[in-house]
Amino acid sequence: MDNASRKPNARDLGIPFVGTPGPHNAITDVAGVKVGYSTIIEGSGRLEPGQGPVRTGVTAILPRGHSFDPVFSGWYSLNGNGEMTGTTWIEESGFLEGPITITNTHSVGVVRDAVIAWLVQRGLEGPHFRDLYWLLPVVAETWDGILNDINGMHVKPQHVFEALDSATSGPIAQGNVGGGTGMNLFNFKGGTGTASRRLADEDGGYTVGVLVQGNFGSRKDLTIAGVPVGQEITDLLPDTSWKREEAGSIIVVVATDAPLLPHQLKRLARRVPLGMARTGGNGANGSGDIFITFSTANPGAFSRDATTTLDMMSNDKMNPLIEATAHATEEAIINAMVAAETMTGRDDNVSFAIPHGRLKEALKKYNRLNR
Repeated sequence: MDNASRKPNARDLGIPFVGTPGPHNAITDVAGVKVGYSTIIEGSGRLEPGQGPVRTGVTAILPRGHSFDPVFSGWYSLNGNGEMTGTTWIEESGFLEGPITITNTHSVGVVRDAVIAWLVQRGLEGPHFRDLYWLLPVVAETWDGILNDINGMHVKPQHVFEALDSATSGPIAQGNVGGGTGMNLFNFKGGTGTASRRLADEDGGYTVGVLVQGNFGSRKDLTIAGVPVGQEITDLLPDTSWKREEAGSIIVVVATDAPLLPHQLKRLARRVPLGMARTGGNGANGSGDIFITFSTANPGAFSRDATTTLDMMSNDKMNPLIEATAHATEEAIINAMVAAETMTGRDDNVSFAIPHGRLKEALKKYNRLNR
């Protein structure tokens, strides 16, 4: 799927959100950030492990595009029933040294290995220490086993290369794409979503961009623009032989061009749950809720031997960024749901898209529709 393939987003339906988005309302509104996908949709009918049906993929986020220039980073886990590799080195060093990739739970290993191969082949492994270097890629996951032959190991190195090589700036696709292809949100079809916020000039004019891979939540808790939508639309639950009310998980990537250092980026990562909670997320036991943040400011800060002079925002000036992170996270989650389409997967399991017309009716009932 073309990265710019356009699906409706929440604002197109008249759903009100707090804050002003960037031109594309996407994580790519942060200059230099690129996003690419590989989407794998194959087969239908009864599950045959190793044969399909397949409903999965890979999402790649490149903080400075196709170049080696590590960015300051931080991360936070609200609930750890999930995986995000490479985070111990981020915690220790403060740097994210390559791309972030997201896939399904059982494909983390092959994606990690393929990212290393891609970095080496593209000459993006960074400066060596003598003839030595190491690569600790960030790979995150959510579970798509309701729709996908998750044990079939259908994600291959070429899919990872495709996602990384195709990464672009500008508008990006949402919904059933990349790693989000087979995911569910609040027992509706979920997937990949994005949003951004542009701060006022008096607050620095910085941009905050968010990308989520959403696969969490119980229908009864779904809240959109303050409206208890999950209590208004109680049907259209996934048509599966295995009923699972508590779905998990969510991965959230937050980018900004504000000059933040690693400890400040961890502060932003800790605010992601506030946006998640606005939609009805509770950080349930079965949910892996893991968040990573990075700043594209301070280019050239990474060095193996030099002392570097840096810009750093005052902590007292961070409140607009904190608010923007929560608001963009909320909107990105709803965008993932609104952009997603009904999907039939393994064993003819069906995950239904949230019906746009009924969603608008629910919001109108509570006087929360812009038009």
